[in-house]
Amino acid sequence: MTPTLRSVIDRAKPQPQVEGPPEPSREARVVAVANQKGGVGKSTTAVNLGAAIAEKRRRVLLIDLDPQGNASTGLGIEPGRRQIGTYQVMSQGVPIQEAVMETAVPGVWAIPSTIDLAGAEIELVGQISRETRLAKAIEPIVHSYDFVFLDCPPSLGLLTVNALTACDELIVPIQCEYYALEGLGQLLRNVRLVQQNLNPRLRLTGIVMTMFDSRTKLSEQVVAEVKRYFGSRVYDTIIPRTVRLSEAPGFGVPITIYDPSSKGAKAYRRLAKEFLKRETIDDPLPEEEPPSVIAIERMEAPGDEEESAPGPEEGGDLPPQAWGAGGNGQSEEGEKP
Repeated sequence: MTPTLRSVIDRAKPQPQVEGPPEPSREARVVAVANQKGGVGKSTTAVNLGAAIAEKRRRVLLIDLDPQGNASTGLGIEPGRRQIGTYQVMSQGVPIQEAVMETAVPGVWAIPSTIDLAGAEIELVGQISRETRLAKAIEPIVHSYDFVFLDCPPSLGLLTVNALTACDELIVPIQCEYYALEGLGQLLRNVRLVQQNLNPRLRLTGIVMTMFDSRTKLSEQVVAEVKRYFGSRVYDTIIPRTVRLSEAPGFGVPITIYDPSSKGAKAYRRLAKEFLKRETIDDPLPEEEPPSVIAIERMEAPGDEEESAPGPEEGGDLPPQAWGAGGNGQSEEGEKP
């Protein structure tokens, strides 16, 4: 049964995991979640990875740098409550402490964004040190959290450059689809430029494979191709495509609260564990340009896979037309583990 709004809110009420406002600690690990392609799971990964890490008694701050504000919505921050956010911090010089908001997730705080942030790139173009605005803004608070996640917009503009300049680590979500690597070469070139000119600390920590569909050979081939190119930077944990993950933002909570026992929640908890154990990779980025498309090997005759793929009633994932709010009332009970 699909959780009701009341049941989700009840689960999101204060829990004894992390209490009170953030206190000074060691300097935070600042992690940007970026990919110039849209719809690959950047906000989903930033919100759910942050929430899973917070379950381990870590203090997490999520800074929403996407004018669409999906990460803010995913943490239950309604548009009417976003009077002060990343736009005011970066464009108007508002102290960042005034923008930090509590969320429904214990141990997670957030700085929200609004559509106003779309104008920040234009406003900052003529200003001095425009690429380091965010880095300077977060200096007063980096000792108050264990992790700061920067959810980047689907572009390589000034907002993303600010995130790359401010962070120590970069995580790139890649969707398990045919055009997964399209445009990734330009992102890596930008990372090299930022390393050389603005932020020599920047490291590509990991690649997260998202929206994996176990019914298709394509997903497996995409994972294999990405691992061939990025090697050990690819996390072993693969995030599946599930109805629960797509529903959770509509309730304003991460998957770990919306449906703690779901495949998506378990996957992000595994990713959090792997993320916390992994040390920063200092190896240089691959010099070889990534392929723009995945080389596909046809494994079956046309039509065979469609006929053999199990539907929900046979224990398979829901078909694409069922993805979205409500999921047609289907649960994850029949999904493969």
